[in-house]
Amino acid sequence: MGEQVSPDSANATHADKATKAVKPNKASKPVGAAGTGKPARPAGKASGTGKAAGAGKGAGTTGTASGTTAKAKAKATASKPRGAGGAKGDEAAPKKTVKPWKPESRLAMVRRARRINRELAEVYPYAHPELDFRNPFELLVATVLSAQTTDLRVNQTTPALFARYPTPEDMAAAAPEELEEIIRPTGFFRAKSRSLLGLSAALRDEFDGRVPGRLEDLVRLPGVGRKTANVVLGNAFGVPGITVDTHFGRLVRRWKWTEQEDPEKVEAEICEIFPKSEWTMLSHRVVFHGRRICHSRKPACGACPIAPLCPAYGEGETDPEKAKKLLKYEMGGYPGQRLAPPPDYPGRPAAPLGTGDE
Repeated sequence: MGEQVSPDSANATHADKATKAVKPNKASKPVGAAGTGKPARPAGKASGTGKAAGAGKGAGTTGTASGTTAKAKAKATASKPRGAGGAKGDEAAPKKTVKPWKPESRLAMVRRARRINRELAEVYPYAHPELDFRNPFELLVATVLSAQTTDLRVNQTTPALFARYPTPEDMAAAAPEELEEIIRPTGFFRAKSRSLLGLSAALRDEFDGRVPGRLEDLVRLPGVGRKTANVVLGNAFGVPGITVDTHFGRLVRRWKWTEQEDPEKVEAEICEIFPKSEWTMLSHRVVFHGRRICHSRKPACGACPIAPLCPAYGEGETDPEKAKKLLKYEMGGYPGQRLAPPPDYPGRPAAPLGTGDE
């Protein structure tokens, strides 16, 4: 789309400062800075005569260099990068004190939001639903099971579940206690078992054993709300939709795209910002970012690729090296959540349940 963040927004200053703060800085402690109260030049400290000395050897200190020769050596040495570089003022960036994000116009917010989406598309070109599934029924069941647990735990549970009950007809006829035992690892297994039995019976009796492809039909099924319906529609039927889970809601409020807390109101406001064609992939990118970098308790601000665009920059760890240690899944070198991830996923697949590497 080619939009840029509005230059008349006061937030441009915030973005510039954040950009400097998140760049990895390899500088060691400046030489000769102690006791002066002033930042030292990277190539050495000033001598007692007030003239720069080469490589930290001042003429007033050693008496080995004087006149134009000392000046020439000092100039040559100071021009060479050392630590963070030889340029004046290139010392290690101090800890950033984040000022309150200044108000912006709606147009500026929309442009910033769309730019964030484009940036996330470059960071996560492989973003996808993190539930393993082979057909709409499996995705529907897996999404119901994912409530109050991780996608990883669901993916470790569903192979045995679908091996035993591959169709709605099979699951509708399951003995409740047997179904409960299989899905026990996902938590709340009794309530989830009732939902699975109810939705399977409804699919068998009302939809000829098939998962419907309309929102109004899906939300009538037991245990299926708007979020679950949008997951199924977007990823099994190609119908665009915004999926507002805990990660999505947290990030869009941090980014000041909305102040709403109710998932349906959040969905409605975000839908107004982005074209319909972007809704499903936007959901995946935001959730990916929330699970890997922008955590709830301690976001890795210093390793965040969209830090210059984030009003909440500084809520988490801003030191680049410390922030890297907070990254999760493929961003941190760990296995992902799917046992069978898409071919373009750059990380390692998750381990099956009971292997000791969960």
